[in-house]
Amino acid sequence: MNAAPPTVYLVDDDVSFLTATSRLLRASGFTVQTFLSASEFLAHSVADAPGCVVADLQMPGLNGLDLQTALARTSNPLPLLFLSGHGDIASTVRAMRGGAEDFLEKRAPLEQLLNAVRRALVRNAQEREAQARRRSLRERFDALSAREVEVLSHLLRGRLNKQMAGDLGISERTVKLHRRAIMTKLGVRSVATLSRLTQEAGVIPADAPAFP
Repeated sequence: MNAAPPTVYLVDDDVSFLTATSRLLRASGFTVQTFLSASEFLAHSVADAPGCVVADLQMPGLNGLDLQTALARTSNPLPLLFLSGHGDIASTVRAMRGGAEDFLEKRAPLEQLLNAVRRALVRNAQEREAQARRRSLRERFDALSAREVEVLSHLLRGRLNKQMAGDLGISERTVKLHRRAIMTKLGVRSVATLSRLTQEAGVIPADAPAFP
């Protein structure tokens, strides 16, 4: 099954600008959905949809910065770029600190907008790929038994087999079997690789040493 194409979600209360911009984006090959308010967009489910948001800064009700804050709290915080007819330095700084992809004037050249949208979509694709890898890694860690998790925790702290055996009340041979099972299930061959994998998956113990 082919993945759904990324969508540019265009949010602006100016109907004529919304219509004109959506036509230009579609003519440039983008899939576009339009919304007349931030509230209307937030009510639309984009729970796992790829894409980006292009929003006006000044809108009745929730403005663009409010939308940025609300979007960041969702399960799918899509990259957002702002278009504004009258932006100010404070708003620009706040938007960029909030992770906005770009902040453009509505009169900006079309190519500038298209480049910003392309960057936002590339960023979203990279973020989704990283999220998918983390989910896959966590599934592999979830396959470890409770005892293997204990051995893993000790292993990442640099404990020797003899020390782990004493701490856990098991034989060194059993420790070695658990170590082998951990390495096999996680698909690694060294403790250094194992450490990096646990960091990437976000499951490394806080007091475990970092390997180069």
